[in-house]
Amino acid sequence: MKADIHPKYQPVVFMDTTTGYQFLSGSTRSSQETVEWEDGNTYPLIRMEISSDSHPFYTGRQKFTQADGRVDRFNKKYGFANKTEDAE
Repeated sequence: MKADIHPKYQPVVFMDTTTGYQFLSGSTRSSQETVEWEDGNTYPLIRMEISSDSHPFYTGRQKFTQADGRVDRFNKKYGFANKTEDAE
């Protein structure tokens, strides 16, 4: 193998910003933000929006952030009235 072509891995704490779940893993990414881990050592902190703790595939529950469909959102955005509401 060629020397110095592989990335340098270091321990990094990843945090799910939705649930606050944290886990320690090896990564090539780094961060200026640090956190003290359970073992007493300080590691770089990488914030994520979604992880296995909050993803519906892993948790088995769906989070509905928006109940409207795409057509309804388009109509609201551009001021088109809903025909069922006009009939009432």
